[in-house]
Parts: sequence; structure tokens; C-alpha cells
Amino acid sequence: MDRSILDAIGNTPLVELRNIVPQGSARVVAKLESANPTGSMKDRLARTMIERAAASGRLLPSGTVVEYTAGTTGVSLAMVAGALGYNSHFVFSDAFSEEKRWTMKAYGAELTDIISDNKQITRELIRSMIARAGEISQQPKHWWADQLNNEDGADGYLGLGEEIWEQTNGSVDAFVHMISTAHSIHGTSRALRRCRPHLPVFGVEPAESPVLSGGSPGSHKIEGVGLGFVPPLYHADEVTEILTVSTADAKAMARRLAREEAIFAGSSTGANVVAALEIAKRLGPGATVATVIVDSGLRYLSTDVFRTA
Repeated sequence: MDRSILDAIGNTPLVELRNIVPQGSARVVAKLESANPTGSMKDRLARTMIERAAASGRLLPSGTVVEYTAGTTGVSLAMVAGALGYNSHFVFSDAFSEEKRWTMKAYGAELTDIISDNKQITRELIRSMIARAGEISQQPKHWWADQLNNEDGADGYLGLGEEIWEQTNGSVDAFVHMISTAHSIHGTSRALRRCRPHLPVFGVEPAESPVLSGGSPGSHKIEGVGLGFVPPLYHADEVTEILTVSTADAKAMARRLAREEAIFAGSSTGANVVAALEIAKRLGPGATVATVIVDSGLRYLSTDVFRTA
């Protein structure tokens, strides 16, 4: 049977971290989402949102997909849109990596830029990007994905949770993941909790902007997460605990993953792993902690994540 590029989304490998997990800790496994077609977990989200919008008539034939993005979701939306015959127009910023910019353009996307304050990711920047996307979406045959308010988003990650459960043979004792729109942590954990109802789920956010922990918003450099405000579709009752990880620690772990585990990923993955190691230490031997390799480190070569002496 003929398969399209969209059929390559999902069913990614599950890998065990073998070298950076201290003795006496639980086993840590991670979904290698960089194995998706664009190198990111967001391919799952993009396919679900666009296919459902088209099926419901919200996205018209030859229409344009609009979104505000730190780049990763934009790349995935551009890929899915192109595969299905749609156009795409995204609101982006110089606060995010140039690799993402040129990848979106390679897939045919039109970009509108919002200039940041010294390339810092702040609440004000994100809200300005959202507002501009809303304005662009008013044009004829333009459909705004509006990921923060799109209820289809979490369903895009149900398969991720189902795959983790199957690939671990049902031996998952905790799930740890960064929070942005909250779709990926909720969709994945909902699928896992269908099999283990009381599974502990740990959210992660930047230490510099700990709004989910009850702190104040601030600037940070972990791309794609830490919006500076509580996402509208975030359900606090579905998250057992919020952990914070600093930008410096997230970037340092991304470098360690490359050197010590041969896993090349970005700083949001680094934050996931820092937090997962903390939970693994708490749970101890015999338990299994699952987390996510969010995307490929190839998207961050123009940033300072891997530029060390």
C-alpha cells in the first residue's frame, strides 16, 4: 500500500539512558521523537489539528494555515500543510533559532517577524506573536491553528502515551515532561493513565519563569516552552508536581546527552532529562521513569547550546 510522509509520523523508538543515570536511581527511558519526519514530536500535533480542521470545514481547500510559533510547531505545520496541499503563514521571532526559520521557509511557509527584546523569550513577546497571528487569520481562507486554545492538540499525543506503554511492556512508574501549551503532557499522560490510572505525572518549566509553580514570569532561553503565563488548556489537577530547571542546566544536559548518550537534542529535552533524573533518584532502583526527546539538536546549531570550548 502506498504511504505518504504523514504515515511516517509516530511509532518512534524508545531508548534507555544508560550512562548519565546515577547508580541507585530508577531506569530512565525516553521517546526519540527526533525520529519523526521533521525531527520533532510536534508532527503528531500538526497532523491531528490540520486533518480535523479540514474534515470539519474550518480549513478550506487551498486555504492557509496560520500560527504563532517558536519554530518547532511551525515546521511541523508547514510540513503537514504542504503534504496536504495547503499554504502556511507563521508569526516568528528572532528570539528563536535560525534553523527553524529556514526550515519553515523550505517547506514553503510565509513568515511575519516580531522582534524580541535582546532575543529573550518573554510573556510580552509571546502575547505580541499571538495577537499578530490573530490579525493575519482574518484574511479570506486563512485558518488559525491557535494551538493554545485548540482542543484537538492534546489528542495528537494520545499515540505517544500508547506507544510508551506498549514499548515498556506496561512498566511505567512516572512520566516527566516540559510544559508549553500543555497538549503534549496532557495527551501523553491521559493515554498512560488509561492503563495506570494513578500514574504520577511531573511537569517541568524554566526556573527563570516559574509561573506554574506560583512564581513570577521572567525571561529565559529554553526554546518552545515557558510561555510566561498559564496555558488556557492546562489542567493543574492532571499534574502531580511541577519541577523547575534553569536554562543553564537545560543546555548543559543537552551537551551531556550528545557526549555521553549520543543523543543529539535541544535544551527542552535537556530540561526533561534533568527533571527525569531527579524523579529517578526519588523512586530508586526497580522503577521506570519515562520522558521525551523532544526534537533534534540540529535545530540549535546557530545558538549557544552546543558552542562551548
